[in-house]
Amino acid sequence: MSSSDRTCCGVVEEARIRAHDRRAQKPQPWIVLKFAVGLTLALIAYTSYVYVTFCRDMIVKNENSLGSPTMGIVFLVVFSFLLFIVLWSYFAVVTTPPGYPAQFLEKTVLEQPLHPPPQQPATFDETRGISFELMTPAADPPPSNSVPMTPPAIPETTKQDKVSQSTFYYQGSSTPGEAHIIDVPADPESAHVPDPAPHLSHENFHDPSSDASSRMFARRPSTTPILVSEYRFCNKDKIIKPPRTHHCRACGTCVLKYDHHCPWVGHCVGAYNHKFFVNFVQWASILSFWMFATVLGLNIKSQTRSSTPAINPQHIVLLALTALFGLFCCLMFLTQMQLIMLNQTTVESLGFRSMQEREQDNLARMHRWYDCGAKKRTKQAWDKEWGRIGKEGNLWWLGSRRANWESVMGKNVWWWFLPVGRGLEDGVNFPTNPRFDKQGRWRRRREWPSDLQ
Repeated sequence: MSSSDRTCCGVVEEARIRAHDRRAQKPQPWIVLKFAVGLTLALIAYTSYVYVTFCRDMIVKNENSLGSPTMGIVFLVVFSFLLFIVLWSYFAVVTTPPGYPAQFLEKTVLEQPLHPPPQQPATFDETRGISFELMTPAADPPPSNSVPMTPPAIPETTKQDKVSQSTFYYQGSSTPGEAHIIDVPADPESAHVPDPAPHLSHENFHDPSSDASSRMFARRPSTTPILVSEYRFCNKDKIIKPPRTHHCRACGTCVLKYDHHCPWVGHCVGAYNHKFFVNFVQWASILSFWMFATVLGLNIKSQTRSSTPAINPQHIVLLALTALFGLFCCLMFLTQMQLIMLNQTTVESLGFRSMQEREQDNLARMHRWYDCGAKKRTKQAWDKEWGRIGKEGNLWWLGSRRANWESVMGKNVWWWFLPVGRGLEDGVNFPTNPRFDKQGRWRRRREWPSDLQ
């Protein structure tokens, strides 16, 4: 832009964009990352003070007490036990880093072309959601269904991978800190890739019996070979990321088995602290509902007496805080429990949701809005051909919900409830679903191993 074309508003807007880009490149300051941790501890301290006072009034028979001394002692003992477990769990998740591969992987560099090809816009035919490269496996000599993680360097072309021998170039993606390699043809021995969708004329657009319509709106999983190491290169940390690793902009580094960045614990939830995070939200919801139920119940009961004491304003604040915090932790726990049983992280679940939404859109195009039976039969036909999206179509599905749960929470039942021990995963190696080919592409049911068909 020439100086004559620059306007005041344009200069301000350009400066704002540049400042935003600079901030996006830097991790958040330490004080910002840990501020919510202090806020959480302050919240726990205040609610604990109000509840202990509530129990003390009953124990010493204060005129404002809402129950008997025995009830006060029982409530205080239960509260003390729950508070101890909550603080223990919170200490474990805050002090345990999620796992940072940049600390133990060597840096590597991908050669960039002088004139990189233009970035292709995202289409509905690509079902990667928030980058499908987040879903990839492993290291060490693997069992039959595992894929080893290649060392942090661009590997030689092997017979097994059949990757193009041309120079690997990376293509910038819309997600900061990530890169996708171009010019990597698919393995000709792997699953068949459907032909491009035919042109759909107006006459057969809504005709369910039309072959063109069926081909146009057939299930089309991503054909990206996501197990090829070049698809896991992070141009921020300059490493080839282990499977399921993602770069967190808030922390400024890659995180093993990235689930999400949680400001309440001051860093990310990942491979090494995921279990402790589940323990924390589990016990925090129980403690919150215990405090809410006991304080609310006795206050309601006290209103039936002839000499009703005035409601303590701090009890109202306690009820509001515990209800809000308890509901939040309970929903978080239920969500995490569901995702663990499906062996999905929060980020990976967004990719599956994107594919499901695209299929719902296709069903709406294929059938009338009221033809629910036809939509159900079409979806059943897709599932019969490919399997279910979140299960057979999940690269990390271990075959059962129990196996998925134990991979994160461990085999010992006590470990499911206490912030001790660890899961069966090391954050780097992950067994893969045999319904996928060696490069990580979902295969049709007829191409699965015979014992799985």
